[in-house]
Amino acid sequence: MKTFNLNADDFDDLTGFYTVIYGMMTLYTDWKPGLSLDALNDILYSGFGKRPLRLIWENSAKSASDLGLAATLRFYEDKIIQGKPYNTELAQQKIADLKNGEGQTLFEIIVEILEDHKQIALLLN
Repeated sequence: MKTFNLNADDFDDLTGFYTVIYGMMTLYTDWKPGLSLDALNDILYSGFGKRPLRLIWENSAKSASDLGLAATLRFYEDKIIQGKPYNTELAQQKIADLKNGEGQTLFEIIVEILEDHKQIALLLN
């Protein structure tokens, strides 16, 4: 089983996360993945996560903080500002949920995406 190390010291925001994790993945020579949670999930289905692998997320507590409540609220607020094609009503609901102590942070969403791919053994260190 191939092992990949994702070190939270190498990024402190969602764009940095995408840059680092996509740097581990090579599907095509001219490949430029989208910077979105949907694109990450698609990539895991289309190539990177097709074979069993171990992903060790070093310093994951730092990522839990960096991609935590404040970053998640900004993420959804940006969706509202951008408007179409984003579902602004859904973004408003996500913000309300987070402010009520419900909902998932970006870190939790990413972990869930990774864990949904059973061929990926995710270790949070």
